[in-house]
Amino acid sequence: MTAKTWLLESPSRQLGDRAVGAAYPVYITGEIGINHNGDLTNAIALIDQAVDAGCDAVKFQKRTPEICTPGDQWDIERDTPWGRMRYIDYRHRVEFGIQEYVAIDEHAKRRGIAWFASPWDIESVDFLEAFDVPAHKIASACLTDDDLLRRLRATGRTIILSTGMSTMRQIRQAVEVLGSDSIILCHATSTYPAPTDELNLKMIHTLQGEFPNVPIGYSGHETGLQTTLAAVAMGAVLVERHITLDRSMWGSDQAASVEPQGLGRLVRDVRVISEAMGDGVKRIYDGERAAMKKLRRVPGELADQADLAAVS
Repeated sequence: MTAKTWLLESPSRQLGDRAVGAAYPVYITGEIGINHNGDLTNAIALIDQAVDAGCDAVKFQKRTPEICTPGDQWDIERDTPWGRMRYIDYRHRVEFGIQEYVAIDEHAKRRGIAWFASPWDIESVDFLEAFDVPAHKIASACLTDDDLLRRLRATGRTIILSTGMSTMRQIRQAVEVLGSDSIILCHATSTYPAPTDELNLKMIHTLQGEFPNVPIGYSGHETGLQTTLAAVAMGAVLVERHITLDRSMWGSDQAASVEPQGLGRLVRDVRVISEAMGDGVKRIYDGERAAMKKLRRVPGELADQADLAAVS
């Protein structure tokens, strides 16, 4: 199989009007998550930040607090920017409902950017389905929730599955439950922020070898941009990074997030690397011909001349 044939036949998935795979530009998602801190104004500003940087999509997280919060933690009090409150009350405080998501949906459409979310429970899947999102994301923490995975598979949408805090055996089980036809796997390390020596980017190649019919992406929680760019160079077809208005804001994910200026650089450099990857077919470019004429003393074999004619 030639490099070009491999590229054309490499696995791809559809996210809205975009194809995601090795033959296409890298799909870049800015994960807002709950970095909006329950404030719709922050959420809108983060969408605008992603649009201005050139992201393809933004992602939120959707939970039903009573389902996703263990009962023994409900009444534990914690200090928050809104005063001391029970943990279950805090979970409600930062959770968006129908009114906020209608506003998010309308604003994203106005700005021309896709949005979707990570549902943490079946009720949240049903909530998001009402918005006809282009995909659903499964958080690493939910990878072993077979009931949730089955409900997500039943939607028929593209499913993006993060693989942090999971063994290979658990990943294989999740893929079996979801089926491999409509999923994208993302290598991830679920530490916030993740130290460099725990990123293990070679797992991208491991997943490519283990699941050859599944596109492989990268969900990064590190500080800095270099390692995400390295993931793209290693073949990640989708990248996701948490984004924030200011890393000093309150919230557990802010420190592992990218601020506006950094996001602009990240998207710019991902686009450059994606374009530079090419298709793996050896050719002589028009720009090389002048140098070849000037610098090459020996023309080479006749077969080379035939090759030159073929690419002229």
